[in-house]
Amino acid sequence: MKFLDQAKVFIASGNGGSGIISFRREKYVEFGGPDGGDGGKGGDVYVEAVENLNTLIDYRYVQHYKAERGKNGQSANKFGAAGKSVTLRVPVGTQILDEFGESVLADLTEPGERVMIAKGGDGGFGNARFKTSTNRAPRRRDLGYPGEERWVWLHLKLIADIGLLGFPNAGKSTFLSAVSKATPKIADYPFTTLHPNLGVAAIQNRSFVIADIPGLIEGASEGAGMGTRFLGHVERSAGLLHIVDGCEDDLGASYLKLRQELELYGGDLAEKTEVLALNKADAIGQELAEDQARSLSEAAGGKKVWIMSAVSGEGVDAILHELANMADAQRAEDRRVAKGEVEEPWTP
Repeated sequence: MKFLDQAKVFIASGNGGSGIISFRREKYVEFGGPDGGDGGKGGDVYVEAVENLNTLIDYRYVQHYKAERGKNGQSANKFGAAGKSVTLRVPVGTQILDEFGESVLADLTEPGERVMIAKGGDGGFGNARFKTSTNRAPRRRDLGYPGEERWVWLHLKLIADIGLLGFPNAGKSTFLSAVSKATPKIADYPFTTLHPNLGVAAIQNRSFVIADIPGLIEGASEGAGMGTRFLGHVERSAGLLHIVDGCEDDLGASYLKLRQELELYGGDLAEKTEVLALNKADAIGQELAEDQARSLSEAAGGKKVWIMSAVSGEGVDAILHELANMADAQRAEDRRVAKGEVEEPWTP
């Protein structure tokens, strides 16, 4: 299925049904009085997060979603039927933004989470509602109230435990395919990966989800190469695996460029726990790999550099253990927050 991480849709809730003017007319009942019923409520528009869905592609082809109008009231004080609501089903991790993409209306991060984004109009009163001691036969009724309509953006930010970062051709997709059953496109040229991929990695009965995003380029934080969209997919992760191509001449400069993009992107992306890995040890040999790792560590302020080969599997298990520890720590923290043991930090 084709991947799509954003879509613009038009949503409209249903108008309320109108009340009616009616009088009771029965044999032997001389003054039956008003019996006009109220109109039914218009249908609402909901968005619901569902499992086993990881693309917004359906909303590229169908962009208009309208709930039903409420039915008009009937005689004998019968209410009109409510209009049917409409539910847009989206992947977990979808944000709903206003038409201009500036305000987040909702953020669906849990399966089954559901939010109303357009409320149906209320039904109008029938004339039975207006009967008083001085007006026994009112000829007044209310029209149904209008529903709401608007354009909204759906933005998908994948929810993964670990996000893969690196410049094009660093070997991120090769790593993902080696440690999971994901089948990203792999080739010996840059920009092979054109959209994010998810894979489930496992080590010693511990599993976690990895998100591989397309290779970033300089200026990604400002939107170059759709970088802002891609970085959003690792924004929710517990930690990052930064893969550096061991065949590069200036590893330090490459590393610092990508770190700068994380800083410029904002949020807490640059503060996330990072595992730094030097890839392609099989291609450059152990001695050169160790030299490159020392150079990279110096550029990273003394941070530990893991040496690996996604092709041969060298060093991969050790990195998986480290990533599993990061994922487990974040899950434990989430459980403490859910139980109220940890106060969540305030964010504006």
